Amino acid sequence: GVLVPTDPTRRAECLSWLFWQMGSAPYLGGGFGHFYAYAPVKIEYAIDRFAMEVKREMDVLDRRLAEHRFIACDDYTIADIAIWPWYGALAKGLLYEAGEFLQVQEYTHVQRWANELLKRVARKQTKAPPATVGAAPIKEQVIHFINKKLPGGLPKRTARALLDIENADYVPIIRNPQATTSETEAVFYFPGCGSERLFSQVGLATQAMLWHAGVQTVLPPGYLCCGYPQRGSGQFEKAEKIITDNRVLFHRVANTLNYLDIKTVVVSCGTCYDQLQGYEFDRIFPGCRIIDIHEYLLEKGITLGGGGSYLYHDPCHSPMKLQDPMKTVKALVGDTVLKSDRCCGESGTLGVTRPDISTQVRFRKEEELLKNETQLAALAKTNGQVAPASGTKILTSCPSCLQGLTRFGDDLQNGLLEADYIVVEMANQLLGPNWMPEYVAKANQGGIERVLV
Repeated sequence: GVLVPTDPTRRAECLSWLFWQMGSAPYLGGGFGHFYAYAPVKIEYAIDRFAMEVKREMDVLDRRLAEHRFIACDDYTIADIAIWPWYGALAKGLLYEAGEFLQVQEYTHVQRWANELLKRVARKQTKAPPATVGAAPIKEQVIHFINKKLPGGLPKRTARALLDIENADYVPIIRNPQATTSETEAVFYFPGCGSERLFSQVGLATQAMLWHAGVQTVLPPGYLCCGYPQRGSGQFEKAEKIITDNRVLFHRVANTLNYLDIKTVVVSCGTCYDQLQGYEFDRIFPGCRIIDIHEYLLEKGITLGGGGSYLYHDPCHSPMKLQDPMKTVKALVGDTVLKSDRCCGESGTLGVTRPDISTQVRFRKEEELLKNETQLAALAKTNGQVAPASGTKILTSCPSCLQGLTRFGDDLQNGLLEADYIVVEMANQLLGPNWMPEYVAKANQGGIERVLV
């Protein structure tokens, strides 16, 4: 009676959906899965035929789950257990690497259901994380890794792809042709992997705000890593090669663009900042300094002027070095900002390499966020502001922390926790909600000069 209802009507409905799974799953596994992932010869007709059938089945589930919390009724049953490994796993991108091809994100009710069942499996870990005595078994590690969902809805193309500047033979110089000249201040922006590949909206927001500040922005030619991840994981020879290759390339860039007299290197990642300090940039661009984008905007007098209420998560590798980061954050967004202590649990690559330890760290961070939610509402009231009714926004200045904080989205008492970068929030507030496509369009309409290195 626990997983199969005792009420005759509900029991019949539960068994009907159980048999639906038995009749439908062969089309997903033996049909689509075989021809899409395993067949030695790709047959377009077979893939398309079974893809359309699987999408029809996902639509059946989506319409059902639009009206019910679980498959058979509003109670968790054996039907959910049987269907999830096929269709729930598909919705979460765990089958055949076919999530994007089948556009599984469109089935929002299936996504909600899949997430809820994942939480049931993960609850034992997240509510009372077990002690760590050696590495956990692989199956347990996988559950640790997904027990708080990773961010979704990310840009499908990188900043460089959107701006058509992926060619590593050219240095892009981005500037507003109506507001700058060849004598206008130029900065060298090193976006790094996290701001350019993982969360490309961060790199784009940084560029958009530099455009707004009226400066010329020079980007490195092609995608570059600073070398810190390799050094941090013990791959010292590989790290040194990356660093040496980058420094040689930057010297070539400096020689090519010596007429710009670059005095500022801008970063949007604290890890990149720490690594680039060893690059001796003052010998590449004589007399230059390294500065975080947020501190640079503050220098330019570009702020939000208050009005919002935010939590701020200060990263372990904070890129803000000129003063106490909280002073900079409050100067940028207003006084109604509360610092949220404790590590987010992502810790660079720790969330991937030791997700069992990350679960323990996130347990403490979740406790802290629940306290912060109440404290921020009280602070907003003291400052004469109305606390947001739809949730709480937490800002940070680290790509890894942004990923880690996004995992706590559903954990607050009164609405969602929305994580974002400070510079992205500033772009939203100062440039408008459509800042990204508008900036990309302006840059692509004569705002990019490509110089051969």
